[in-house]
Amino acid sequence: MKLHNTLTQIKQEFTPLKSGKVSMYVCGPTVYDRPHIGNARSVVVYDTLYRLLSHIYGMENITYVRNITDVDDKINARAIELNISIQELTSRTYVEFQEDMSYLNCLSPTYEPKATEHIEDIIRINKKLIESGNAYIADGHVYFDVTSAQDYGCLSGRNLDEMIAGARIEVSKHKKHPGDFVLWKPASLRDDISSVFESPWGLGRPGWHIECSAMSHHFLGTDFDIHGGGSDIIFPHHTNEIAQSLCAFPGSKFARYWIHNGLLTVSGDKMSKSLGNFLTVYDLAQKSVKGEVIRYLLLSTHYRKPLDFNDKAIYDAKESLDYLYRALEHHSGKADRNDIPCEFLSYLEDDLNTAGALSVMHEIAKQINKVSELSKKSVLAHQLRACGNLIGLLLDSNWFRYEGLLDASYIDELILKRIDAKKSRQFGVADSIRSELIALGIEIEDRPDGTSIWRKK
Repeated sequence: MKLHNTLTQIKQEFTPLKSGKVSMYVCGPTVYDRPHIGNARSVVVYDTLYRLLSHIYGMENITYVRNITDVDDKINARAIELNISIQELTSRTYVEFQEDMSYLNCLSPTYEPKATEHIEDIIRINKKLIESGNAYIADGHVYFDVTSAQDYGCLSGRNLDEMIAGARIEVSKHKKHPGDFVLWKPASLRDDISSVFESPWGLGRPGWHIECSAMSHHFLGTDFDIHGGGSDIIFPHHTNEIAQSLCAFPGSKFARYWIHNGLLTVSGDKMSKSLGNFLTVYDLAQKSVKGEVIRYLLLSTHYRKPLDFNDKAIYDAKESLDYLYRALEHHSGKADRNDIPCEFLSYLEDDLNTAGALSVMHEIAKQINKVSELSKKSVLAHQLRACGNLIGLLLDSNWFRYEGLLDASYIDELILKRIDAKKSRQFGVADSIRSELIALGIEIEDRPDGTSIWRKK
């Protein structure tokens, strides 16, 4: 398997640090609001990588850690806005995140630690950085000294001045350098008591970057295989993670492969509440956009490329899935990992080329429709289902069932009445029922044996 490594800027063959074992850390959500589709893209990408790694090495040999940031300025501001406690907000939003990611057929990671559960780890690393001279205390804050870190900015490929010039940096007269970042900040009078913690530097809370260094170290040690996240957090978040971790643990290489997914736009524009194009997974679900449709769309473009989310893309994804499901409609049976074609795996193992893998699935569906021999159709159907299941698709056994205000039993009743009308040669009645079904958005397929099946268009 080959992965594009942001650290080296080339596609590299993936070799685990420990033979047969893979360790992966991915930056998870800050739980102050429901996940938007940009968040969803990142989760779906790394869920697909997790599935592929599990296929190659066995799920029991993959340690996948995705953190939950449950202490942050955004959380505090949102709780104040809603007039609820920090704990109520983070607990509720965490459950919503789980529900939304489950809707997209995402698997649970091996560990999903919360920052508030690792305050002791954070304090321990902060102490090490102060003792080594890489961090300093100023006005109740603990700052990391970016000038003390060798190769600071190695991930972004830019020098310190270039990075600072293009970023929003917190200004403080107590910093030694404008780029120095917070490892610990003091509590304010507005802070909820549940969001602040005792420390050697007084009551306060951790900075964002140190949380991930502490949690990755706790579960994966000083060195691990893969670190993932969105390309928008290469700087400052991942850049600062590397710097503080290498300084806290001399001799460490931290993460060996850095994977970053591309950004997502909505109808050509950056997603923004002010533009009215801020889409959450929940919003789409409320509009009856199926989770698999969203997942398919997110996988239809290579993960490192930009992706535009729009109505046509949603429609095309639905049509593509309809085509794949229709090829499986008369073929039951569970998928087996041995049914997966080599070509499909080759695409996935080439830097997670999901677009190429989907093209293989469509070719298999085409062959299912083309061949007449039932045994060959069955073999191909098993291949198609196995491919889909590996990347979290084709898991809905009732894909074509009607999902609306009308009960499915009502549709079934109309279908039976139409069949009876045809048998008794009451073709006008049969045509009338068919017209009613079409008006309801129901597509009918009449079989040679005299039965009929239906699906939602």
